[in-house]
Amino acid sequence: MKKDAVALAALLTTTGVLHFAVPRPFDSIVPRSLPGRRRTWTYLSGAAELAVAAAIVHPRTRKWGGTAAAALFVGVFPANVKMAVDWRHASPGKRAIAFGRLPLQVPLVLWARRVAR
Repeated sequence: MKKDAVALAALLTTTGVLHFAVPRPFDSIVPRSLPGRRRTWTYLSGAAELAVAAAIVHPRTRKWGGTAAAALFVGVFPANVKMAVDWRHASPGKRAIAFGRLPLQVPLVLWARRVAR
C-alpha cells in the first residue's frame, strides 16, 4: 500500500476517533448556520472521516476515498474559519493554531488528490 495512503488514512482515523472520544472541541467550531445540534454535526463529520479512511486503505476504493477526503477537507474549511474568528483575541498560541489551520487545508487537499491518483 502506498505510504501516502497509509499516512492519510491514519490521520483521518485519528481525527475521526477524536470526534467521538473528545467531541466538545469539535462542537465549538461547528458553524452556527448549520441546522440541528452541533454534536450531531461533530459525530457526522467524525463518521465521514472514518469512512473515508477505510476507503483509502482498500486499493479498490482508494481513488474514491482520496477524492472524498479532498472534498471533506474543503467541506470542513468553514469550521476552521469559525475557529480562527472565535480565537482572534485568544492567546498567541491559540491564535497560531487557529490561523495555522487555514492554509494547512491546501496541502491536505493536494495530498488527498495525490492519493486518489
